[in-house]
Amino acid sequence: MRNRSEPRYMAILVAALLLLQMAVAAHAAVHVQCPGDGNGDADLLDPEDTPDPNRQVRCMHLAAGDGYTIMADGKSQYIFGFADATGMAPEDAINNMQMKMVFPAPTIAVDEGDEFYLTLTNVGMVNRPDLFDPHSVHWHGFPQAASVFDGLPESSFGINMMSSLTYYYNVVEPGTFMYHCHIEAVEHMQMGMLGNLYVRPAQNRLPGGTMLGSHRHANPDYNLNPSLDDPLVGHKYVYNDGDGSTRYDVEYPIMMGGFDPAFHDASEETQPLPFAEMKDNYTTLNGRGYPDTVIEAALVNNPPAPYEAYNGQPMNALIKATRPQKILLRLINLNITHFWTLQSLSLPMTVVGIDSKLLRSATGENLYYKTNSVTLGGGQAMDIIIDTRGVPPGTYFLHAADMYLLSNDKQDFGGMMTEIRIE
Repeated sequence: MRNRSEPRYMAILVAALLLLQMAVAAHAAVHVQCPGDGNGDADLLDPEDTPDPNRQVRCMHLAAGDGYTIMADGKSQYIFGFADATGMAPEDAINNMQMKMVFPAPTIAVDEGDEFYLTLTNVGMVNRPDLFDPHSVHWHGFPQAASVFDGLPESSFGINMMSSLTYYYNVVEPGTFMYHCHIEAVEHMQMGMLGNLYVRPAQNRLPGGTMLGSHRHANPDYNLNPSLDDPLVGHKYVYNDGDGSTRYDVEYPIMMGGFDPAFHDASEETQPLPFAEMKDNYTTLNGRGYPDTVIEAALVNNPPAPYEAYNGQPMNALIKATRPQKILLRLINLNITHFWTLQSLSLPMTVVGIDSKLLRSATGENLYYKTNSVTLGGGQAMDIIIDTRGVPPGTYFLHAADMYLLSNDKQDFGGMMTEIRIE
């Protein structure tokens, strides 16, 4: 028989834990390391900032905690996650970022040659004050010079609540990567601590007119100082291919994934977590099921009171191009339960890279291949180019090959699908 005094004791316990969190927050200190940053907001564009023009320094401030997403059938779902706190005064980061996590995590895009300073602040679990989980950032697949910045609990450490740490990366290899929290990885990844990450190659910054095989490179704003040369102006490539064969015009990072609603509900209700029965009934692209994948605006979540609504899913999965542009899909799978197969039956896809490596033989032969479907396991990445030359204008579909995945839990027709709109 349930003891009637249990709810009262539980309420007292929760109140005590909340007070404890508040007390800890009052003594918390967020320290953002970013060379040349005059005010600690990790944004080097302020008047008081003095960045070194001879260094390619890039900074970012991530917050880690909890929040909500809204699924395509309207379900409000509790998550753990990351959110972008760049531009925020350090002393405001914890209070302003609590219960504001987004999914997927903010995309990280850097350039080969960058020195990347990434500060992570653990703002705590507002809806689960019984949890004191540390968090980390694991840059999956990146060759770390120092394991201390790898985010693995075995070789590194987690960042405790109301604390911050700045990771340092010397970005030496281009490619499509991903990042996630590696503390209690199965739980934290199922709960949503996953993000797109990619590195643009140094080839983008070559002087205009440089010949890459038979391809003439264009770079209208070339500057010998890399910090003054925008890598997004001029021709863009997936890798340092040397022949221009991976050039593209528009790029879209796409995260394949899924959520198990029973797991998330159990976490929100402080119940035992069903690890062995995990089943992702919400299949998604960039955290959304179709048709939400093609809504260009951010999705406003609807958390329970007393929490306020916010833009919990700013990133869509709509792919757009104008003929004859080449589309680059930076495809990743960070799911922990499934291999996923995506197909585009009407548009041939050219795979030019797998797992952050250019598809090329030891003798220099390009090993690119055309296909209409690709399969990725958890932790894998793939670079795909779609050439729209000769393609009739229209709307095409990119979707899971397994038809049972095209649903939003119990709602038919949805799931892992998006549109490719060509004008």
